[in-house]
Amino acid sequence: MTSDAHGTEIRTLAELQEITGHPIAPALAKERDHLVDVHRAWLAASRFLLLATSGRDGTCDVSPKGDPAGFVHVVDDRTVAIPERPGNGRVDGWRNVLENPHVGVILLVPGRNDTLRINGRARLVRDAPYFDELAVKGRRPLLACEVAIDQVYFHCPKAFLRSELWATTSWPAPDALPSTAQLAKRLARPDEPLEKIEEYYGAGYAARLY
Repeated sequence: MTSDAHGTEIRTLAELQEITGHPIAPALAKERDHLVDVHRAWLAASRFLLLATSGRDGTCDVSPKGDPAGFVHVVDDRTVAIPERPGNGRVDGWRNVLENPHVGVILLVPGRNDTLRINGRARLVRDAPYFDELAVKGRRPLLACEVAIDQVYFHCPKAFLRSELWATTSWPAPDALPSTAQLAKRLARPDEPLEKIEEYYGAGYAARLY
């Protein structure tokens, strides 16, 4: 370990495990390299995920993806596909996948404190036989990210319990933070009138999701 004005840095695995201990047996036993029935049931219920990627140079990105429940398609026991919908064109995560196929996925189910984690190797496909099954409101995905599973396991609920994420009594008031339009005015569209930005993010915004 090394210390400086910012604190004491952990530099080795031994130093880390001195603090955290070693993994308990069940934490290792739950891991699989393929989907089983309980994984499939979770995928069928999940409507939101976080996808972690990194580029060739180590640049990282974590992107949220969301759709109706069951939007992550099971191709087979060792492969899942995540659809891509119209967005802002940055595609930071997909740019990373083209350089480095290794990805991590965390899948959430509303109200549940557990999460499902998938780590694997990704590829992007512009069409596949299952694309019609991924259509929402009659619109097929722009592309899909297929993930070949290396590891799949359920993550314990501690983070959600500590954060009280689903406890509405712990949520901030709706006006405690700037609105989406106010954030855009401040950081992305400073030259546009706030009223115009609020109109963009108004009732019609949801109609343009697909």
